[in-house]
Amino acid sequence: MGLHMSERPSLSVAVLIERRKQPTRWEDWGFRIADVALDEGGFGDTPRTLRDDGQTAQFLYPGLKATLYADEAEGYYLNLTSGQPVWFVMWRIDDADPSRAWPELVTLSYNEAGRLLDAQERVDNLPLPTAVRGWLQGFTDEHHRPEPKRRQRPASFQSPDRR
Repeated sequence: MGLHMSERPSLSVAVLIERRKQPTRWEDWGFRIADVALDEGGFGDTPRTLRDDGQTAQFLYPGLKATLYADEAEGYYLNLTSGQPVWFVMWRIDDADPSRAWPELVTLSYNEAGRLLDAQERVDNLPLPTAVRGWLQGFTDEHHRPEPKRRQRPASFQSPDRR
């Protein structure tokens, strides 16, 4: 999985975006993140159109990195323990040409995805493959330190009016 000891652990990925023309009568264009695939170098390094029949189009964006950071370990832990671990893809629509959209960032951190959503960014998610889940679990096991539980004082040690 393309890891060098001197670098932060990361995976190269390609994102597939699907575009539909007039998905509703209120929208000219609709987009969805259709897939995130490991990019072993076979996708090239420039975005390209895979198909466009005028109604539906698919665009491939290779060369994105999903990088792991020790200070995001809590976010990785939350993703892994969610019941359905996912890729989070932040993407944007071109203001000048609303028929164009592209992925900006791929992350595995639940917390980072939450911060992006709080900043009004578009974030979609797709299921994480088993092999990537194992890689993320190894990193999370090494770096995640659960918050220590705060000990509650027994009620008998508090004044009666605070119990």
